[in-house]
Amino acid sequence: MKAYEIQQFGIENLALIERDEPKPQATEVLVKFHAASLNYRDLMTVKGTYNPKLKLPLVPLSDGAGEVVAVGEQVSKWTVGDRVCPIFMQGWTDGAIDFQKARTTLGGDFDGCLREFGTFNENGLVKIPDNLSFEEAATLPCAAVTAYHALFTSGCLKADDTVLLQGTGGVSVFALQFASVHGCRTIITSSDNEKLNRAKDLGADELINYREREDWDKAVLELTEKQGVEQICEVGGAGTMQKSLNSVKMGGHIAVIGVLAGKGDFDLRSILMKSVKMQGIFVGSRQMFERMNQMICQHTHFKPVVDKVFEFEAAREAFKYMESAAHFGKIVIKIN
Repeated sequence: MKAYEIQQFGIENLALIERDEPKPQATEVLVKFHAASLNYRDLMTVKGTYNPKLKLPLVPLSDGAGEVVAVGEQVSKWTVGDRVCPIFMQGWTDGAIDFQKARTTLGGDFDGCLREFGTFNENGLVKIPDNLSFEEAATLPCAAVTAYHALFTSGCLKADDTVLLQGTGGVSVFALQFASVHGCRTIITSSDNEKLNRAKDLGADELINYREREDWDKAVLELTEKQGVEQICEVGGAGTMQKSLNSVKMGGHIAVIGVLAGKGDFDLRSILMKSVKMQGIFVGSRQMFERMNQMICQHTHFKPVVDKVFEFEAAREAFKYMESAAHFGKIVIKIN
């Protein structure tokens, strides 16, 4: 079978190689991949900035979708022909995360999805919603589950909440869609007016261009009668945290998801004095994935935003496109 390997760091060094097709063990399922999608973590992994001590070679990409083509003799959950996605952490099916579960990530601890076939324990898969294509479903395991975890599992989202979203990458766009179908008021930031207009088409209520309004935290307060927002999906990290703390309502919730804005300083007293609930979000469990898929099935019009689909042979170009930050939503690689 064909697969991509990180043999040495750098997009230009991503190697297309031939491997033997894996055979499922007794409790394993063989999945033929039809699509995989990129996350910022994958770009960092390929470039060597996510974990410079990563054990190589490694197949990248945590997110993929395909169909079951063979099952081990003890498998009871799946049959040939089932459409499935592997979960991000193969060992986190339910309950709280721990160090052992956190060391079972695809495209990090284990080979990822940028390959034609993969074997997985039968407990490490979820059923794809019937209304989604393979390309759409491939966007779910990391970005969508992260957004669901942030808003619903951690944030206990309510319909009358106002939600602040940063940027228009995969997690932020999923969070925008989830908050919108839940009836929430949404505010989204971006440096690109065209992307902001696309966000409006997806249901964003308020738009802030943070290049034009560098004091976007003040803009948020202006839009909320100086009360702030109940929920923030914080993808910038330390570089945007102080403005998020300025923007959040007393007793509000900040889901700490990314580090896109780099280093920065923030005042811990803001967390104390505003009684802010902050929660780090490291994707989510299979149980969260399954609950999210139930919600998606209830809203049959719901469709993940796929910005661009690349052919399998153009995987390096897909990574370069993500590096350019020109995308809105998700980048997908088709696996023929």
